[in-house]
Formats: sequence, structure tokens, C-alpha cells
Amino acid sequence: MKRTENREKEKEAKKQKLLEQLGDRWLPYFTPCDAEFHQLWKTKYSKLILREASKVSEELHQEVQNAFLHLLDHGCFFQDLVRIKGKDVLTPVSRILIGNPGYTYKYLNTRLFAVPWPTEGHEIEYINENISEACRALNKLNNFLHNEAIRALQEQNNLQPQNLESTSVTDVQQDLPGFMEEKEFILEDQTRFHSQEIECANLENRTSYNVTLINFMDPQQMLSLKQEPYFGMGKMAVSWHHDENLVERSTVAVYSYSCKDPLIDKMKEKDQKGRDPAIWHVGLKIAWDITTPGLAVPLYPGDCYFMLDDLNMTHQHCVLSGLQPRFSSTHRVAECSTGTLEYIFAQCLLALQNSEHKPDSGNINLKSLENTVVQHTEKIHNEVEFEWLRQFWFQGNRYRKCSNWWYNPMRKLEDFWKEMEFVTHLVLCEVRKEERPVEKRHEIINCILPSLTERQELRKEWLERCQSRLAKGLPADQKPECHPYWSDDDLTMPLPFDLQEIIAELNNLLQ
Repeated sequence: MKRTENREKEKEAKKQKLLEQLGDRWLPYFTPCDAEFHQLWKTKYSKLILREASKVSEELHQEVQNAFLHLLDHGCFFQDLVRIKGKDVLTPVSRILIGNPGYTYKYLNTRLFAVPWPTEGHEIEYINENISEACRALNKLNNFLHNEAIRALQEQNNLQPQNLESTSVTDVQQDLPGFMEEKEFILEDQTRFHSQEIECANLENRTSYNVTLINFMDPQQMLSLKQEPYFGMGKMAVSWHHDENLVERSTVAVYSYSCKDPLIDKMKEKDQKGRDPAIWHVGLKIAWDITTPGLAVPLYPGDCYFMLDDLNMTHQHCVLSGLQPRFSSTHRVAECSTGTLEYIFAQCLLALQNSEHKPDSGNINLKSLENTVVQHTEKIHNEVEFEWLRQFWFQGNRYRKCSNWWYNPMRKLEDFWKEMEFVTHLVLCEVRKEERPVEKRHEIINCILPSLTERQELRKEWLERCQSRLAKGLPADQKPECHPYWSDDDLTMPLPFDLQEIIAELNNLLQ
């Protein structure tokens, strides 16, 4: 968490420096109305690809747009209470995560749990048929965007060799790893073919979307929209950012649907300069660059756009508000090495290898007090509690709006966590034994104390977050729960919720 806060501070410092350099002037930006627009797109934003609505089948449009409306009608979109610069902030955008069963996506210190779309080998029950249809439609859209992303990447890579004369060696090496050692190899067809083979081998991994983050934005309900600060592009529904927690160089695909409103056309001004404020746009800029003009690309109902390769890392994007409500389905290859149920269950089983149940008494015994074993077990203990259990229950009971799928796995995780509480208790019992040599006692305390201190600090922080004014103001089914939580007289728990006295005791034993 501290590492994330440090990153946020760095971003804020860069932003302030940029604003100071700008002073009172705006940076230039272009829209399709400007003569320079297409040339700028081609030279500086070539990895942004737009597929107009006409390129998508009417059947898929209908299914996806019905899915959005079903989710909205059933109250499945939620504002997230995220953590920015140490403070809780309610996102202006409402959203829901849908994806592979057991997958999560983390942003701004908030872990979202994917409502599973239909997947072979998984039994998934939805609250009603409308939600089931919606998840099927979004899975179908996911497959379509996956195929389109592969096609877009293949088209880009096939075109690049034709333009090598005007491309620097450094640029080509960055875009096509292993393409060449020396410039003279550029013209050799065999080397070109080999480089494309290498690139194509990675396409599947970088376009196999495992989740989609679906956003709903209604400008009439979003009363505190910020003005875009660098170019004067108008109101933003989503500020400048890089998408987080993605597989490196993976493509982000977005399907955009803004509800049609006959009044919008009448509100347009003739001979308008800059972007049309009635139309939703995606804005792009090179990260922390004040020399390259920005781009504002209009998005019409059913348009799709793709941020290919490393565009999400080298550039930032924002969403510029139109006048009508808008849905977007943003498909991502989330970096899930530590973000799936399969992963966290495996971690639990690893941690609990250090304990054994006595069949005759049912008691739990420790197998080892080895430093690395104790440290690793306590680290997993904290991971289960703060990255999974508290993250899930902080979001209230929102997931029941779609499916009860997550509740059994979370109960199983809680059982594992509770067993880890008993393991910690046993380690503390060993520390307190008078016959324990002082040196060994200090060794064990130094292993366990950092994890206990972190646990105490994080429990206090999560408790405060659950009791904040913003948290208490949320609807009943979204109100954060401080769970697990127990009182000192709860005999089912081996340790207290508040670890302050235990930490003080351990510090005294170190004296």
C-alpha cells in the first residue's frame, strides 16, 4: 500500500511540474475537424486503432447494448470507494467487473472480484436470466475483440517493414524485440519473416482478455466533473491515466455505447472550435510531454478502439464527457499472477503445511519454527486477510446483485485464514515458554513481529475506512463491512482483533 501511495505522490509531482511549465497557456490538441489530425494520429498515436460501429455486426451490437441495460436495470453498477493519496474517494464512474471465474482486477488499492461469465467446466448460477444473458453477451464481445485485436496487431506488424526507411533503428528494436542487430539487416526478407514469427507468437498472450471493466457514466448525475487541465478539452469523466495491473505490452480493447438523444444534434454549435462537448471522446497524450499536441477522438455508439502494444505505458488517456449517458466495456489482460482464487488457495495450502491436526484431539500443532517458514506463513496470513477478505467485504454485498458465486470461495478462504490465526497463536505460545533460550526467543520474535505490526496497522486502517463518512453514506447493500471482526470475549478466536498488547509484550521480551 505504501508503495502505491509513493507512486501516486510521484505522479502528482510530475503533474504539478507540468502545470508550472505551462503557466496560463493551453497545449494544442487536434480533432477530426483539424487538417493536422490524421497526420498526428499516424505519426504519434499509430498504436491507437479505431473500429467504427459499422464494422461490428448488428446482432452483436444488440446483444451487448441489451446487456448494458439489463445490468443497469438490476442495479449492478457501483461507485467504488478507492484509496488515493491516503484518502478515500468515491469514483464518479459506476462500474462492474465481469470475467473469468475466480479472477480479480486491482486498481487504486481496490480489488474488484469478477462476476464470472459462462465458462466451460464451471457451474455458475445467476440471480436471473437477464443477468445470465448479459454475461453471455459480454463473453461473446470479449471473443470478438480478442480476434479484432490480433488482426490489428498483425496489420501493424505487416505494415512496419514497408516503412522502415523512415523509422529509426531504435524504434524498430523497441517495437519488434530481436528483430535485428544491425541496420543493414532491415532489407533482408528472411529476417523480416523471422521477426514477424516471433511477434505473432506473443499475440495470443497479449490479447487474451480475462476480464472486462464495464463503466456507466451519466453526466447529468456526475455533478463534479473536472476540467481537462492541459489542453482545455472540456469536462472529463475519467482523468488522465495509464490503465493499471495489466500484462506488459498487452492490448486494451474498448467498446463504447452512448445512449442516443435526439436533442444532442440541436444543441451542437456551428463553426465550433475544439472538440464537440456533446459527443464523448477519448483523449490521448504522450505521458508528461508538453511538445506533442494531444488527440481527441470522437466516439459514436458502437465504436470500438484498441490501445495496442505499449501505448498504455508510453501514453496516457482520458475520457472526455459528452451530454448523454455512456457505457463502455474495457477488455483487459489483467496481470493475475497473484490475483486469482487458484493462486490464493495455493498460498493458503503452502502456509498451512507448517501445521498439522491431531486426529485424536483435533488440536493443531506446529511442525517447524524455522525462520523462513514462520516469516512466509505470516506473510501469507496478511495477504489473505488484507488482499482478499477485507477487500471483498469492504464492498458490502454488491456481488449478490448478479450471482452468489463468490461467497463459497470467500467462506473457504476465511476458514484457511482462521486456521492461520491459530498457527500465529501457537508461535506466540512457543515464544512465551520460559525454557526457550533467549537467543532463539529473540530470533522467533524478530521473524513474527514485522508481520504482526503490519497486521495491527492495516486492521486499524480498514476499520477506520469502514467507519468513514463516505462509507456510512452508501446504500445498505454497498456499505463496507469490517470483516473479519470479533470482540475480546469471542472464545472461538485464539487471538484478539487488536494486537497492540501482544506487540508491546514482544517488544518487552526483546529488551
